[in-house]
Parts: sequence; C-alpha cells; structure tokens
Amino acid sequence: MAGASGFLGTALRVRLASEGHEVVRLVRREPGSATEFRWDPDAGTLHDAVLDGVDAVVNLCGVGIADRPLTTKRKEIVRSSRINPTRTLTGALTARLERTGSAPVLLQASATGYYPSEGSDQPLTESAPAGASWISGLVAEWERTAQPAADAGVRVVLLRTSPVIDSSGGLFPVMRRAWSLGAGAVLGDGTQHMPLIQLGDYLRFVLWAAEHHEASGPYNLTLPTPTTNAEFTDELAGQLRRPRFLKAPKAVLSAVLGDFAEQLLGDVWLLPQQATDQGFTFQAPDVATAIAHSLRD
Repeated sequence: MAGASGFLGTALRVRLASEGHEVVRLVRREPGSATEFRWDPDAGTLHDAVLDGVDAVVNLCGVGIADRPLTTKRKEIVRSSRINPTRTLTGALTARLERTGSAPVLLQASATGYYPSEGSDQPLTESAPAGASWISGLVAEWERTAQPAADAGVRVVLLRTSPVIDSSGGLFPVMRRAWSLGAGAVLGDGTQHMPLIQLGDYLRFVLWAAEHHEASGPYNLTLPTPTTNAEFTDELAGQLRRPRFLKAPKAVLSAVLGDFAEQLLGDVWLLPQQATDQGFTFQAPDVATAIAHSLRD
C-alpha cells in the first residue's frame, strides 16, 4: 500500500488487518519493520522484490487539495504527489507482468473531481467525459498515468472517490463540530448536488474490487441516492439536533478557497453505475444513513 498513513490509508490498513490480510507499506524513509519497504516514487525507484507474493497494490498517494490555497507552487506539489507514485507503480507492475506473465491488481486512487462541475440535466456515470477545470485535468492525467498498466494487461481499478465521511477523520469531524456549535452553513444556494460516500462503504468497495476479478476501469464511489448540499446540511443539523440558519455566500468561498471552491459549489450529479451494475451493495446508500453511520463513535 502506498499512501498508507492518511485518513483513508489508515482506515483501510486497519480493516485489512482485521480480516486477516497482511499489509506491506511503501515508505520513503528507512523501514521500521518487516512490513515496510522503502521506495522513491519521485525517482521512479521500486525494487521488484516488493511485489513478490502480492495479490493487490493499493495506491492512495496524494497530498491534500483543500487544506491550503492552490498557488502555482502548491498545484505542482499536488500534481507530482499523485503522478510520480502512479507512474512508478504502473511501470513496476507492467514490467512484472511482462517478465512473469502475472501481476497484482492495481487499486488506483482517483476522484470525482474528474467530472464537470457546471451541473447537468441528468446524473453522470463513469462514461461521462472529464471536465475542463484544473482539478478535472489533474484527475484525468492521474488516470492516464495508470493506463499503460491496463494496456499491458494489468487489472486496474480506478477509484473515483467522492468526499468520504466518518467521525474518525477527514473533513467530517470539523463539520460536526461546526454544526454542534450552531455554526454550520449551507454552501452557496445549497441546490448543488454533493457527491459523498460513507467510510464503511468505501472500505468495503476496495476489498470487493480486489476480490472480484471482473472489476476494472473507473468506478464512481458515491451515494447511489444522490443528495444536495442543502439536504446534507439539513440532515446533519437534524441528527445533531441543532438549528441551521447560516449560508456561506459563493463570492466569499471563491475568495477564500480559490480553485477548490468549484468542488464545493459545483453541481456534480453522479451515480455509482459500475458498482451497482456489478452487484456491489451500499450499506449507507442515502445521506441520512451515511450521516447516521458517520456519527457513531
């Protein structure tokens, strides 16, 4: 697993270990245990022995986008933190397949930022084209970087992940505190569709995709029953038994968050078509259930 120390990586490591799987972490520092291997994704260095006996490679590398202004310098850091590890893993898996005739499945992080944020008159599925924004272009490049492995015959699953909510990490604990203090707010006019997924379903899907050999290509990891920002806000306020009076104007959010504001204010109406068509079932399929599961301590 690459990117194993973040919110999703940590949760996935715990889940895999609880089900009896052995997780080997790729780290940039000196290894601290037998279940860590050093690599240098910026230099494209990954020893082939790392892949011995491995069934799946999970790539979750990528620094945060929402936590800092997206300056020119920051954009390059965001880009390289995704592209370089993906290129390194793709090259290693392709070489492994060519040399031995087999290779582990690659479970490759992606994001719903791939899609246009201008709204549509019908929900988008995995066949929809990428948007024209900087973030959409980055995600599209991210996925293209993994394509050579798929072209060579490696099974590649692209995890187009929407914001993942849970009380254990990510942005949800911050939102929960804000709403608990009565400071929660609708973003913009609140009518924009808001893709999201509960952590439990995210983890279950990653394991499902690793074990189901028919799974390949892009998958939208988002609620099968779409919701809007206003609906999410009202549901969270209701379950926390707090009033919801505030609105965060679009102009203010754009001034503070820059390019990332479009991800919050954009109207991205998605369905997880591939997952549902192939039989994956969501335990938190709607916003009320997703929030209820996320509020459990």
